[in-house]
Amino acid sequence: MKPFPYGHATHPQWPMAAALVLAQLRAQMALRGHASAPTLGLLYITDHYAGAAQEILDHLSAELREVTDWSGGVGVGIASNNVEYFDEPGMAVMLCEIPSHHYRVFSGVAPLGVGEGMGFEPHTALVHADASTPDLAELIAEMAARTATGYLFGGLVSGRGEPVQFAVGGNGNIKGHGAAGGVFRGGLSGVAFGEEVSLVSRVTQGCQPVAPQRIITGCDGHVLTELDGEPALDVLLGDLGISLEQPQAAMTRLRATLVGLTEAGSDAVGRTGNFGADVTVRHIIGLDPVRRGVAIAQQVTPGMRMAFCQRDVQAARADLMRVCAEIREELEPEEMPQPVAASLESPPALRASRPASRIAGAVYISCAGRGGPHFGGPSAELQIVRHALGDVPLVGFFAGGEIARHNLYGYTGVLTVFRSASD
Repeated sequence: MKPFPYGHATHPQWPMAAALVLAQLRAQMALRGHASAPTLGLLYITDHYAGAAQEILDHLSAELREVTDWSGGVGVGIASNNVEYFDEPGMAVMLCEIPSHHYRVFSGVAPLGVGEGMGFEPHTALVHADASTPDLAELIAEMAARTATGYLFGGLVSGRGEPVQFAVGGNGNIKGHGAAGGVFRGGLSGVAFGEEVSLVSRVTQGCQPVAPQRIITGCDGHVLTELDGEPALDVLLGDLGISLEQPQAAMTRLRATLVGLTEAGSDAVGRTGNFGADVTVRHIIGLDPVRRGVAIAQQVTPGMRMAFCQRDVQAARADLMRVCAEIREELEPEEMPQPVAASLESPPALRASRPASRIAGAVYISCAGRGGPHFGGPSAELQIVRHALGDVPLVGFFAGGEIARHNLYGYTGVLTVFRSASD
């Protein structure tokens, strides 16, 4: 795959923002070595434009007639390379040049696997979902089961109004949509990719363990009663080095503490000392002095693994840098030509200004509770990604919940890159 054209803009009037985005897309499509015949468009808008979602989609579809398939949604913020538009009008588009038989757009009225032909088998999927959908966690797990790898990436569309999703396949309508215009409310939508589309994806939890891994040996619904055979509250106080006899200091530390959970048999803390994608981070919602228990925002069962952790600016930056480094490491060839090796030895500022030759494009879904302030300043989160990956085509949005594998997360970031044809 060649580098995907992408564009982003902000303007009080959406037609002006669309014009700016289209100018960027057309300029890049004319560049030598860039994708010039895209088929799939990824469209993200902030909730300031949500009321004009259908008009925006119709306009872009008319202006980019070669793009027959669209997917995306609305967020309180959107992301692109090195910038975020949060709580302001914004639009971001990326055009993917992928053979049409290597992917399928799906939605609630045209589910994945219904009416499929040509032997298409989904291996991974980009998923957008509405948080108000009943049994959402079960639907996400069911969607993951429909893919060969069980891997999903995406998030819950978000906004102060009614969140919408975009899903258009095959010249304006997916089979089964009838007269639908491609703008949907509720349920799930997205794009499933075949094995020919090579992806690398990582999850950043934005927090780091502050204590050893423990095994849940006693629990009652949401309440941890025993960890490694000891009263859970005593373990928590000991791990944090605090005492309830100094309540003010203890509460300050407890408010910043969370719990990283995994199923029985899986490690909560990996060899690197960080959380992996199997870990779900949940809040501590109360203490039970009578039973010496700790209440958390998820039901648990004996045998599950857990570790207490904390989330702050330093932890968030360090964990995001870690996942970016893991992606770079996976993309780098074992043996590089001398000019490439020389470029990697150049100063970081110069290295970051060069496009990453092994990435055609990227999608970044982050939590609406993260964003620039959580990383120390406006667009700081996206600047970290750019510094690590270079000037790669990137779009995404700030979600009400993030999806990776078959899990629904909170306060995380999901970074997924499309490998270029050179891989």
